[in-house]
Amino acid sequence: MLIDSHVNLHAPQFDDDREAVIERARAAGVGLMVNICDRVANFQKVRAVAEAPDIWATVGTHPHEAKDDPDLTAARLVELAADPRVVGIGECGLDFHYDLSPRDIQARVFRAHVAAARQTGLPLVVHTREADEVMGAILEEEYAAGPFRILMHCYTSGAELAARAAALGAWFSVSGIATFKAAEDVRAVIRDMPAERIIVETDCPYLAPVPYRGRRNEPAYIPHVLAKLAEIRGWSLEEAEARTEDAFFAVFDRIPRA
Repeated sequence: MLIDSHVNLHAPQFDDDREAVIERARAAGVGLMVNICDRVANFQKVRAVAEAPDIWATVGTHPHEAKDDPDLTAARLVELAADPRVVGIGECGLDFHYDLSPRDIQARVFRAHVAAARQTGLPLVVHTREADEVMGAILEEEYAAGPFRILMHCYTSGAELAARAAALGAWFSVSGIATFKAAEDVRAVIRDMPAERIIVETDCPYLAPVPYRGRRNEPAYIPHVLAKLAEIRGWSLEEAEARTEDAFFAVFDRIPRA
């Protein structure tokens, strides 16, 4: 089964043809998709897409949007995560590249998500950019206070943070960035990721893989990400598909496996 672990199908880029995009994904063999929440205020829109039996949802607020919900609580996230179609907490984390929210607010909101992941047992979908040291410190500190499951989504950070997260049992998600010509540093980290904890994503509508780079991304393009992962790791396509499927159901274990 092909699985796209991180889609943004509620995004306005899909407003004109959302159902056609979903049908193209199914026609390409994509059996499951996880629609990722970018802000708690958008949760109902995110959740509406997950009415389809092959699409699930998360709940959370992206670090870019943390400034708009600075007092977000773990209790609010836990309440929304009671919905049976919710399978993860996030996308959440730290983004020190754009700094669209103050860093202290990003950290505070991120810790609320960590607490919700710990309480619900759902995986924490982590976004991190140019914040390796602070991210590693928060993850280790919070994990010491009580374990939770970690998914480092669209991982493009350094090898040191990858090793620190892996030591906490984290899963890693590979995106279309792995296909970019200039992304050898990303591919080098992928080569060392724990083999049993790698999944794939498109992060659509962003980050379309080669040969679609520069266009709107779609879940139907996930085979290109999987093929690049197989190449990087020296796996056959069949092995890459089987490994990433097993890893997906291990981390998103609220989703029943047929």
